[in-house]
Amino acid sequence: MTTELDTYEAEQQVVEQLRESRGRIETELSKAIVGQKEAVEQLLISLFAGGHCLLTGAPGLAKTLLVRSIAQIFHLKFQRIQFTPDLMPADITGTDILEETTDGHRRMQFVKGPIFANVILADEINRTPPKTQAALLEAMQEHQVTAAGVCYPLEEPFFVLATQNPIEMEGTYPLPEAQLDRFMFNIFLDYLPEDDEVAVVSQTTSIRPETIEALFTGEDVRRFHDVVRRVPIAEELVRYAVKLAGASRPGQAGTPSFIDDWVSWGAGLRAAQYLVLGSKARALFEGRAHVTLEDIQALVHPTFRHRILIGYRAEAEGVSVETVIDKLLETISPPLNLS
Repeated sequence: MTTELDTYEAEQQVVEQLRESRGRIETELSKAIVGQKEAVEQLLISLFAGGHCLLTGAPGLAKTLLVRSIAQIFHLKFQRIQFTPDLMPADITGTDILEETTDGHRRMQFVKGPIFANVILADEINRTPPKTQAALLEAMQEHQVTAAGVCYPLEEPFFVLATQNPIEMEGTYPLPEAQLDRFMFNIFLDYLPEDDEVAVVSQTTSIRPETIEALFTGEDVRRFHDVVRRVPIAEELVRYAVKLAGASRPGQAGTPSFIDDWVSWGAGLRAAQYLVLGSKARALFEGRAHVTLEDIQALVHPTFRHRILIGYRAEAEGVSVETVIDKLLETISPPLNLS
């Protein structure tokens, strides 16, 4: 019979495993990835918290390589789906086919699609029309796929890590708001500094990179999820996260005037939920057993940037989503005496 003491000791072991493994993770990733430290940290935080991620950046910034390397480190079953304009929902989820049995009868048999894996790389997700993009909605929210009225559970842990090129590029389809809201973070990858680019070019044009070693198992990841949710957080910090999300919605009582001027749609309830959950994972990742104000503020940008839709006035004035979030952080006062 498991006692509370046994549970506590098991959780402490997981916490220590997380603290001690950060350096090893960075070492393994450095075999394939140069720079992008902030993006890597945010991606790992989402993995520890059990959230899906959207990676946005121009072609050639190692988005696909980063996701594949993360899957190798955590020893998770990996599937890559290349999204194209002619991709159909059944190409992702699977389909029923008619097959003949050994006794001469025929029956419908469900053939699983590539979504039945632990880590799904939805590569260039905005290259396919909304109908096919929506095929991921049930999987991301419910961790299951429904075909012909039958529900098929997905393997756990389950992550969708989607990459997209900037929306304004030719041949892309903006993701619907309902799907964007199911991504915990929108992680932005920018061009590397010159020294890092030199390192990338040198590394990729010489000998083959070293093999990335697996440091964890799928069961480890599931234990991380349980421990992250038990990390304590002060009610004032939860309220601060809720206030930040609420203040981003135009037309509400107490909304800052610049939000009414610049924003046409603000962050919903999931924004505050993911902000708190991500902050708990970040606290453990930083070696702390409680959430601080720094954790919350560090994750506002990746949590909000795909949930705030700026209006025509903001575009005309050259105001970006990042500017809106910065001004929101300046306007909403954080709780005092919390660090």
